[in-house]
Amino acid sequence: MYAEKLREKSSSRSQIVSGLMKALEERDCITQGHSERLEKMCCELGEELGLSHIQLNNLKVLSKVHDLGKIGIPDYILLSKDSLDKKEWKIMKKHPEKGYRIAQSLPSLIWVSDLILKHHERWDGKGYPLGLQGEDIPIECRILAVVDAYDAMTNDRPYRKAMSKVEAFEEIRRNAGTQFDPNIASMFLEKYERK
Repeated sequence: MYAEKLREKSSSRSQIVSGLMKALEERDCITQGHSERLEKMCCELGEELGLSHIQLNNLKVLSKVHDLGKIGIPDYILLSKDSLDKKEWKIMKKHPEKGYRIAQSLPSLIWVSDLILKHHERWDGKGYPLGLQGEDIPIECRILAVVDAYDAMTNDRPYRKAMSKVEAFEEIRRNAGTQFDPNIASMFLEKYERK
């Protein structure tokens, strides 16, 4: 009986998380299909990098919930058809912290909250919110950074049209060692440029 109650409680929490992500998808057309594409590519890359089962699971969940904090971003910013101004960009850059706080409040996500917080860090230390650099950034976040950027570049946004895959690959190559972990960027290009 106790085990059944635990399963029900876990299922309820999972439904809450799914509901939150579905609400974000309904609100933000960018998110539709985005997490599925990220999950597939992140896990493929993670397997090639030899991540442990735990790290692969972290990466799978992170790819689905990394933008959870966007729930707390006003529509006029999230759905803007124009480039964001400095003030709006400052608000948008709060979404990792908002996502972290939401995940901390949900027992089913607490273990991935730190990764949500760090998913916009950059290899060169110029990311946000903590300014971490290099291998101080969890590998799951470094993988997500490359895959997320690629997916963002190759899909339409309200404020711009998608670029070609060739252009996106070149952008990743150009930002390897600054925005992206150079080894992960190189492996990504090796794996996906030939497809």
